[in-house]
Formats: sequence, structure tokens, C-alpha cells
Amino acid sequence: MRNPNIVLMVGLVVAALGFSPDTLAQNSSAGGWLAPDFHKPPLRDENRKPAPRRSLAGTWHPADGPGAGTQAGGVQLKPNNGRPENQLPYTPYGLEVYRSHKALEGVDAVLPVEHNDPRNFCEPLGVARYNHYNVRLTQIFQDDYKVVILYQYDNRWRIIWTDGRELPKVVDGGVEISGDGREQRFLGYSVGRWVDDYTLEVQTVGTMPEDRVWLDATGRPISDKARLTETFRRLDYDTMEWSETIDDPKVYTRPWETMKLPMRLHDPRTDIMEYYCSPLEQEKYNKLFGNAASGK
Repeated sequence: MRNPNIVLMVGLVVAALGFSPDTLAQNSSAGGWLAPDFHKPPLRDENRKPAPRRSLAGTWHPADGPGAGTQAGGVQLKPNNGRPENQLPYTPYGLEVYRSHKALEGVDAVLPVEHNDPRNFCEPLGVARYNHYNVRLTQIFQDDYKVVILYQYDNRWRIIWTDGRELPKVVDGGVEISGDGREQRFLGYSVGRWVDDYTLEVQTVGTMPEDRVWLDATGRPISDKARLTETFRRLDYDTMEWSETIDDPKVYTRPWETMKLPMRLHDPRTDIMEYYCSPLEQEKYNKLFGNAASGK
């Protein structure tokens, strides 16, 4: 029997040695084990099928390969590489929060022993960071009332209501729904509506504050005043485009687009590998590599 702890440790070792962790997925189909008779041909005009109406259901992976969903250098459309075109429109407060974050990736990366990334303490990533952290095999289920996204990392799920309910009103410390106060949530409160038969627009509010979650692996901030707008556009049976825009007046002066990720439909019989954060495995990693790295 394969030990998932060993899988996690191998991934950490590979990353620490400077190899791409994506190499681990070459024989495991972007984070899962394929059914033995699955041989999907390349998508061409002659075998392209129309999309089903008002359906996102399926197992999806980044169309450009596992590396396209990794986003280690920052969100897909704005990597944190120091280039002028990728600078974000921070408010003064937002810039202050960003500078307080000590990330292990990006242009301002620090040594492992200096970081304060909540991810490395096994805190939930929150929305929108789950959309920007190792997006591999992502499962989507739906019924007449909701769409549910199952993220592979940390085995988390997220509910998007499609039953016509209103988006909650953001108040201090949470949201208000029909006059009742509700708590802040790592995954927020998401409401979707079908713009047309092939496009679902989703808005999310009520997320955790900036001292609990980051936007991406490079330490960009996101606050509890953020409104996240996502569009899931089913282009055909096998292809979907997943886009996202952040509107967070507390840390950014204007809305900006974070990703536009093409997704490809995957074999639903795939046995998806566990991928999680373990404090014990993190401690082992720090003993093996953290002190050595800090001395260089």
C-alpha cells in the first residue's frame, strides 16, 4: 500500500532540491491515477462536441498541463516577478500588509526559517487562494440548487448556491443574511447565476481577514472586504475557461483580473491522489532543510 505521507515528503524533497514537483505527476495524470483504458485523443475540430446546457459537472485539469495551475510565482495573469506590467494597484494599507508577509516564493521571497505563510502552518488557504495554489484535478458536482467545487489540495470543498438567493451583505466580522448575522468563512459565501446556457457567473463575499489568509503564494494580500467574481464558461464538451477578478478596496485601488485558466475535462474514473498539509510532515521538512537553508 502506498503511504501518502511518503508522497508528500518526496514532493517536499524534490522542491527543496530544485526540481519541479510537476515531474511527480507525469505518470499520475496531474495528481491522480488514470483508468487503464483511458486514452483521450487530442482535442481537434473534428472530434469537438458541443457543451451540455447549464452544466459544469466533471473532473477538470488545466488544459496546458499541471504546471499551468501551480502558480507558485503568483496568480496566473500577474506573476510576482518585479516587472512593471505585473505591479498591483495597492492602497497604502495594502502595500503595508504585503510588506509584512514573508513568502517563500516570488520576487521578495525569504529563507524557509523566516516565512510567516499561513499555508506552512497548515491553515486553510481560503478563497481566493485555493484558486491559485496547485490547481490540478478539480471536481465539480451540481444539482438544481448548488454547484460544489472539490479542490484537490487539502481535500476541501466549496458550495456555490444557484437557487436564486441574494448575495449576503458584508458587515463587520461577517455577513448578514435575511437580517441574521453569520460568521466569516475561509471559503466565503458564494452565489452564482447563469448568464447564458454555458456561462456561470459567481460572486463571493464574507471571507476571512487579511491576518488569516493570503491571495497567493508570494504574499499578496486579500481582505475581508473583498468581492471575488468568477466566470466559468463552458466552451465545448471538453473545455472550460475559469476566470477571476478581485475587487478589494481595502488593499487595492481598483479591481483587477487574476486568472483566465483553460480547463480540460478529465476521465471521471481517475483515482485522485491525496494532497494535504500535515504539521508532522512539515516539521520533518523543516528539520531536514530549514536549518540548512537558513545558514546559506
